[in-house]
Amino acid sequence: MRNWRRFVQFMVYMGFCFPLKAQLPAFDTTRYTLQQADRRFLQKNLLLLAQKYNVNASQALILQSRLWNNPNITVSQGVYNPKTEKYFQTGPLDGEEAVDLQQLFLLAGKRNKQIRMAQTNYQLAEDGLFDLLRTLKFTLQTDFYHIYYLEQSTGVYQEEINSLSKVVQAFNEENGKGYIAETEVVRIKAQLYSLESEYNDLGNQLNDVQSEFRLLIQQPQVYLVPQIDSAELEGFNPEEFPLQTLIDSAFHNRTDLRIARDNLLLSKQYYSYQKALAIPDLTLGASYDKNGSYVHNYNSISASFDLPFFNRNQGNIRYSKNQVDFNGMELKSVEQSLEDEVARALQKAVDADKLYRSLSPGFSAEFDRLAQQVLINYQKRNISLLDFLDFYNSYKENVLQMDQIRFNRVSAFEQINFVTGTEFFR
Repeated sequence: MRNWRRFVQFMVYMGFCFPLKAQLPAFDTTRYTLQQADRRFLQKNLLLLAQKYNVNASQALILQSRLWNNPNITVSQGVYNPKTEKYFQTGPLDGEEAVDLQQLFLLAGKRNKQIRMAQTNYQLAEDGLFDLLRTLKFTLQTDFYHIYYLEQSTGVYQEEINSLSKVVQAFNEENGKGYIAETEVVRIKAQLYSLESEYNDLGNQLNDVQSEFRLLIQQPQVYLVPQIDSAELEGFNPEEFPLQTLIDSAFHNRTDLRIARDNLLLSKQYYSYQKALAIPDLTLGASYDKNGSYVHNYNSISASFDLPFFNRNQGNIRYSKNQVDFNGMELKSVEQSLEDEVARALQKAVDADKLYRSLSPGFSAEFDRLAQQVLINYQKRNISLLDFLDFYNSYKENVLQMDQIRFNRVSAFEQINFVTGTEFFR
């Protein structure tokens, strides 16, 4: 009995003398709110900046489409006059100079059609920018909350690992003195190694999300610590907005739907342009020839156009018509899937919110308190090893599940923002 009392005193001593060692991140720690992360993301993300250049390039093509074709001028000068045996001879009777000026005129509204296609391509590039922004922002905000709740989960593992490490260290100090059965020591060590392995896997997952988040905001070599307003998250209610309101917002704001509409419009414009190409363009010209015609100082005007006998652009017209049909069906597909996506996202958010609110508010705190009591009671031998390990496994699973429930709820709200193209929940 005296030996056992000495062991308990030693365990308590070990608990005070070997406090929890925090796992220090390799990078500098930087704290961010979601709003701060959003601002840096908009300013620094390289994919967004690259897409902005693409939008500017498309805008330049509108300018190009408005320009007229350049006139064509041909100037001829006689090289050798065999009658006078002179080179490059000039003069009103013996020299030869000729000038030919031509201008191409596009018929059937081709120029206006080109302008409209360039404008639609610009709109497509702009919508592509906003669709990229919508997708990357969803990833950014989801990663933000994912990091936060993974941090909470790693804290649980740290507490368990440090608690068991103190027990194992105390066992090692008392090894061979007969206070503790060897099987009990092995069982505790096995549990510790299992926790360390799980903790390492969780740390790798956290580091992967951290890496993706750093890439999005272009801030390398920092360890990001999200700052969350829990009261604001608590106030989110998925039933605050009716389903029809969410669907209407999606039809109005979803950039992928705009892209599908723009693609259909562009294919219609292209089809109209291809039909116009079947109509030949007109080239008008004016000519002057000093001595090379039937009279001196010959002046003339000309008009030319292709005769559409063989090539009436039939293949391109048929191709563009099929593209119109294809893009029309693609637009219908996007519209039909949109309503289902919004309804499913709302249902997931409602289910996740109900599950979260069904949890007892003080349950986690009570579990934390009991975890400390269980460790003390095990040290005092008031509970068995099996009861001790069983409770710690239940404690770990409970905290991990609670963090996952919280993350699933917030992620469901972010999904509603994503599928509607509107930030209903911030």
